[in-house]
Amino acid sequence: MSLLICFIIFSNKLNDMASAENNVAPRKKREGGEDISGVDEKRGRTEPDRLESCLDQPVDSSVLEVVKFTPSPLPAKHYDADTTEPISCGLCTMEELLSWKRSEANPFNVSVVPLAAREPPLASTPRRTLVSHDMMGGYLDDRFVQGTNTEAPYAFYHWQYIDIFNYFSHHLVTIPPAVWTNAAHRHGVIVLGTFITEWTPGAAMCEAFLKDEESYRAVADKLVQISHCHGFDGWLVNIENVLSKEAVKNTPLFLRYLTDQMHERVPNSLVLWYDSVLDSGELKWQNELNQSNRMFFDACDGLFTNYNWTEQNLEVMKEDSGAQGRQADIYVGVDVFARGHVVGGMFETNKALELIRRHNFSAAIFAPGWVYETHEDKSKFRKNQDKFWGLLSDYLYIHRPASPLPFISSFCQGFGKAIYWRGQQETKRSWFNLTAQEIQPLYYHVDLVAQGWLRSCGCPEDAWNGGCSLLLDGLIPAAHSPSLCAKIFSLHVPLAPKTLVTLVYKASAGVTVSLELMTADASQCKNIDVQEIQSTSVLPEFLDDGHDVVRHFTQLCGNLSPQGWTLRCTQLELSGCVLREVCVRIHRDGEPQDRPFSCRIGEIMILDVASLQVPPELVHGMCIEDVVWLHGAGTLQDSSSPCLHLNATLRWDYPAELVRHFRVYWRRLRGPDPRIPPGQLALVGRAYSNLFRVTELAIPDPPGLLELVVEPVLRKGFTIPESHWGRRSLSYTEDVTE
Repeated sequence: MSLLICFIIFSNKLNDMASAENNVAPRKKREGGEDISGVDEKRGRTEPDRLESCLDQPVDSSVLEVVKFTPSPLPAKHYDADTTEPISCGLCTMEELLSWKRSEANPFNVSVVPLAAREPPLASTPRRTLVSHDMMGGYLDDRFVQGTNTEAPYAFYHWQYIDIFNYFSHHLVTIPPAVWTNAAHRHGVIVLGTFITEWTPGAAMCEAFLKDEESYRAVADKLVQISHCHGFDGWLVNIENVLSKEAVKNTPLFLRYLTDQMHERVPNSLVLWYDSVLDSGELKWQNELNQSNRMFFDACDGLFTNYNWTEQNLEVMKEDSGAQGRQADIYVGVDVFARGHVVGGMFETNKALELIRRHNFSAAIFAPGWVYETHEDKSKFRKNQDKFWGLLSDYLYIHRPASPLPFISSFCQGFGKAIYWRGQQETKRSWFNLTAQEIQPLYYHVDLVAQGWLRSCGCPEDAWNGGCSLLLDGLIPAAHSPSLCAKIFSLHVPLAPKTLVTLVYKASAGVTVSLELMTADASQCKNIDVQEIQSTSVLPEFLDDGHDVVRHFTQLCGNLSPQGWTLRCTQLELSGCVLREVCVRIHRDGEPQDRPFSCRIGEIMILDVASLQVPPELVHGMCIEDVVWLHGAGTLQDSSSPCLHLNATLRWDYPAELVRHFRVYWRRLRGPDPRIPPGQLALVGRAYSNLFRVTELAIPDPPGLLELVVEPVLRKGFTIPESHWGRRSLSYTEDVTE
């Protein structure tokens, strides 16, 4: 019998979880023949031992379990002790780092989103923007890989303004939570972890690992393996302690080796050095690149300067011959908390950015979570966040998503007051999961003539899919032309010969909504350094519901049930064109007068008409493993006594590029009384990869038989017949040995 393997490669990023010693492709050797990397060339080989139990069972067979209330065998650092919910964490000691193995890594904390293409590429961006996220020690709500219920989380969603995201904490090795890497990669932003040593304990660590070549290579090899395994893109190296002469001599050698190995094994990777230690080994922040720290800069991809610089420091660096040709690699640090003697900070961070850009350097914005952390009223988070980045917008540079069709976004920011699907609440509770974040639009507030205005912001009060919609609101004054154009996306998306554009929206009375698209000849876009490309405005007309393409699309989607939303479609027939901008045009109806308006955008999809078909893909190889039984509070209907809680990991096989997410369901198939009919499918949650941990699922007491079901939800919204869903039953009985 032929079965597809059930341990799935998550977007080609999950490494072989077998031991590094036994499953490594031949690599360059150190002297003496020892392997230097332990990194498998291909992220995605299987675990034979873990597969056998699944593959030996027929697809229609039940997994058999005896209910035993024994302590969870899952590692506590990777799974919450109370719920077995998978969590992200860092490494605190050198012993943990040097003993790290891929076979023991957390498979849930692996990025499932490959780094998206962008225009211009990072290497062609002359002045970059790095964000270093440092908040209350890190690993807060974001540590829950599958998301969590929280009323007012911190999230970042101005991705098109930044180029690099660094997750910072004071652990020795900070592994970015997968939710951050997923959100950043979706927007073409690379992600760096942090390797940091500090003060007296850090000095002792450095003396140990920088004592000789073998020692620093061993540390670098582990950092490369960790980045490769977890799917992020490099490291910020932050040595904030004194170094001996021997240690400081080996530091640039360590940096060069780490940088070379990252470049070889992780495409588009970066290694940056924080401005702290001098070439003498003294701990003394310079706030600039100079002769005392240049040897570290020369050994890696860039320097992140300390924050207490003045304009004079920028002028010195600008004239420094050592910086010539690499000014983009100098990331001038800006502490948003404004600690010390700094320029700007807080809501005046724009003052620092203005000086940095005037001298043509990149910027490293440290701890922009200040807008959340220091403001007591968390309900105003979006307002404060948009204000902060709006003030910086004149000094930031938009990069464009450059993916092929389809381009789809429901504007979900990865958190909300409810989870929506096609305009209806699927789950009514506050939630947070950055992996659910979709491609973000442009957020802004602009003033018009005669006290008119236009604002673009996320709004959780209503949504088409996910947790929020894009709200365009404002005032068209009588003195203004009857329409205005709200730009929502800057893109670089090659169009098909026939392209379908769908728009889902709600608009207030007195205005008419239409689309305006900016396209360019694809031949003009071949030079990636060209920013000003001549564009052509296209004002497509919406198609009526009886058009063949519209009817075909809606049939594939099933019952849309707009519930007050309007779905409109337009078809483009353009040859050799690239879509550069998507705008929503708001037109004032009637006589000239001041017209306040609101227009809620639920979703926009740009599809190749030739792709309007449901793929004949079935969910294969569904497995149930790592079962843990717990006593829980009574949550079953008509039950007030403690009930049984099932915790288990599900794996399956389905092409990740096709899906927006998966719905995971359960139902009771049979109880002690065979006359009891099977139960209805009940939603357990959403999965954003081919891996899901069921936690605290209240089920009837044993003996029993239940079924776990996985439904693919396609990116394009097309319905999948139940015959294509994944299913596996689990039979459980009491432990008769007690």
